[in-house]
Amino acid sequence: MDLQTVKNRFNIIGNSPALNHALNVAMQVANTDLSVLIVGESGVGKEAFSQIIHSLSARKHNQFIAVNCGAIPEGTIDSELFGHEKGSFTGAVDSRKGYFETVNGGTIFLDEIGEMPLGTQARLLRVLETGEYIRVGSSKVQKTDVRVIAATNRDLYDFTQAGKFREDLYYRLSTVPIRVPALKDRKDDIVLLFRKFVTDFAEKYRKQALQLDEGAKQLLTNYPWPGNVRELKNIAEQISVLSTSTILTANELQQFLPEYNESRLPVLSSQKHTSGDFANEREILYKLFFDMKKDVTELKKMFFELLQNPSLAASMNDFTKEKLLNSFNGQNEEKSIQPYFSNTNLPTVASTNQQPVILSANRGNDIQPHEEVEETLNIMEKEKELIEKALKKHRGKRKDAAYDLGISERTLYRKLKEYDIDG
Repeated sequence: MDLQTVKNRFNIIGNSPALNHALNVAMQVANTDLSVLIVGESGVGKEAFSQIIHSLSARKHNQFIAVNCGAIPEGTIDSELFGHEKGSFTGAVDSRKGYFETVNGGTIFLDEIGEMPLGTQARLLRVLETGEYIRVGSSKVQKTDVRVIAATNRDLYDFTQAGKFREDLYYRLSTVPIRVPALKDRKDDIVLLFRKFVTDFAEKYRKQALQLDEGAKQLLTNYPWPGNVRELKNIAEQISVLSTSTILTANELQQFLPEYNESRLPVLSSQKHTSGDFANEREILYKLFFDMKKDVTELKKMFFELLQNPSLAASMNDFTKEKLLNSFNGQNEEKSIQPYFSNTNLPTVASTNQQPVILSANRGNDIQPHEEVEETLNIMEKEKELIEKALKKHRGKRKDAAYDLGISERTLYRKLKEYDIDG
């Protein structure tokens, strides 16, 4: 079967060299039993490559199953993959076959393999090396003949260096790596894909297919497409339904394209961001909190220097005085500082019902040392607060909250249990 036939059969649009190379590798490796690791950003179509490999292999008449490792809670993933015996854990009211047993003779596609717990990785390695596995709660060794195709949008090598992925499993899985290019690296294919999508949606919604003018084509090509083909398809569907014109201009198209910002709060990411967990975020938050604490401490120090040296207050300009007072707005220091600077034309700060304490200039040496109140810098509390805010923002939808936080659903599920959050 040639390349164009495969593209037509699996509805793959595009002619970029990187895409053609990935397809050729998939076609060559399909008729073997080698493990394959498909690498690419989210939304590039990694599952389509796994289906191509299975459909062109000798196992094509047997079962194919796709498993998202990031969507299965850590406590149940072993049971899902390898099965369990009755009574092996709370809720195990019956014995259950796992995927490796039910798909015997076929192909199993493990998506988001980087989210798999280390304990499960050890079990998977044994299956790959010997074809043996043990159900949860059993001591009986069972055999299976399953081809494993794995996929990830992470850098698994970096994961191995950080101790989050087994190095031996990494090399065992990546016998044949296939790198699926991101849409931004296939600029010549973007307009072709968009045309295919709007044609399909025009037929689906019984509308006239949209056309792009030159400005719209250029805008479509230059947009970075962080969500890759999946995002392009969603945009095409929106435009097909909502657009009132048949020829789309750049200005009209711009209304449908979201503003792209690489740093999505609350998670600061980079090209080498390697974990769905809070490891890197903790370092960032620690630095942020210590910097804030340092700034507040310096402000307090400046205030009490002014209290002890009134001559400094007279030399301050109005803007500096206002800024300093505003920075302490709402704190207890207002009660004593405001009257002290009353003769230096500082802005008035709203006081409480209590009478302010008047500090005289000649009492500078009698001022008690300022006792610094230690702020809460517990990162776990901040982590919990971020999770609660994300859940509230997305009305309890864990999938959306996890995406907003930059973590997987499995990680979010574990954090909910860890912090006893009702979500």
